[in-house]
Amino acid sequence: MRPLETLLALANAFALFARVLPAPSRTWCSQLAGPLVLLAAVLQPLLEGWRWQLLPAYALAWILVALWVRQTLIARPRTRVAAPWRSRIAVVLGAWGLALSVGLPMIFPVFRLPAPTGPYAIGTVTYHWVDADRAEAFTAAPADRREVMVQVWYPAMKSSRPRAPYVEDSANLGPLARLLRLPPFALGYLRYVTTNATPGARVAGDQSFPILVFSHGRGGYRQHNTWQIEELVSHGYAVAAIDHPYAAAGVTFPDGRVAELDPRMTDNAFVDSMVGYLAQDVTFTLKQLAILNKADPLGILTGHLDLARVGVFGLSLGGAISAEACRQEPRVRACLTIDVWMPQSVLDGGLRQPTMLMTRDAESMYLEGWTAADVNRTQDTMQRVFERLPGDGYLVRIHGMFHQDFSDAPLFSPLTRWLGLTGPIRAERAHDIVSAYSLAFFERHLRFRTARLLDGPAEEYPEVVLETRGRGLGPP
Repeated sequence: MRPLETLLALANAFALFARVLPAPSRTWCSQLAGPLVLLAAVLQPLLEGWRWQLLPAYALAWILVALWVRQTLIARPRTRVAAPWRSRIAVVLGAWGLALSVGLPMIFPVFRLPAPTGPYAIGTVTYHWVDADRAEAFTAAPADRREVMVQVWYPAMKSSRPRAPYVEDSANLGPLARLLRLPPFALGYLRYVTTNATPGARVAGDQSFPILVFSHGRGGYRQHNTWQIEELVSHGYAVAAIDHPYAAAGVTFPDGRVAELDPRMTDNAFVDSMVGYLAQDVTFTLKQLAILNKADPLGILTGHLDLARVGVFGLSLGGAISAEACRQEPRVRACLTIDVWMPQSVLDGGLRQPTMLMTRDAESMYLEGWTAADVNRTQDTMQRVFERLPGDGYLVRIHGMFHQDFSDAPLFSPLTRWLGLTGPIRAERAHDIVSAYSLAFFERHLRFRTARLLDGPAEEYPEVVLETRGRGLGPP
């Protein structure tokens, strides 16, 4: 809980406690508790921002304030004493209200992202780009052009300035909440989460950094793997995450327009037909990054992007988009796809780049509730792409992972585990494993460094079963 949320809960608890004390103590405690509750109830939404998880706390606070005003500030003689049973009921109801006012903010916390382990601080900036050469395939108007929002994280100088918000417009996350089997408003509190990145921070040093392009899942958003992105950036990578309009939960453009999730994206056949089009967002983003590297209009990234060392990674639908982008785009030198079926075009044409396919075992998929058809499609197509790789390849299966464990979702709430949305593996452990293997892969194939994890079984990660192809000795 945030500091003022904690203060509000403690003030409510103190005011309730004061009401059950013997008469002499009750009087002065109530006189102290009333103003304290009033102060906390005003300051918390004013300074930290209100959220729906605190509605029971607000309601309890204003009831207690009203009682304090009635009993302390309004001079009125009491003509009768309340029945004992009424007092007991009031105390029980107050206790339930207090439990809810503490429980809900803890179940849906304004969480902290883990601190990255690399030597670099992190900066971030967001761009709006329009592809004048490509029509918008999701809308009917022939004049509509494809446009994307792309957020770039990069190694930066340390800064004491405020950190960037996790999401800029949490109202767009309603479709994602429904996918997680939560009410549409449930994720609104994410607007209060801050990251480890500083908006517009100065780039670290005068060197250029390898570029990684991230693609989100169906109904997702560009920030849903921020823990993984920040870890990679802290080790010296620039990461550009694409919001794919109409495939994302919701994308807000600078003029206020919102591209909402296209209802057709719930149909797998339609999704399959759109993977190639969405992969062109990656190619367009690489084109724009090359322009930024020559002359960033914000004056931040000019000369700091190494376009000779480009990798792509994505989760779920983003993993399929990444694989297709790797098939289409020869500039991509390393391809990481996470927990997804492979598109037919990739099955037919194969991939040329060093590739890591990361997923979990079939047993974990069945435990999560996946159908046999979905399990077989994911496992079989990833295996087929892996076996056809002409060079270096890695098939990573992590036992105990559920689909959402590859994203930020386990940080949202402990309910994700109780509801069966995340697996038996702990969130911290899941993220540590994914980070370690992701970093090792890009270190070996974009920087040509030693990566012991990719050479065989690792004692520190017994949950991982690793299959390898090739020798991973350096650049092709």
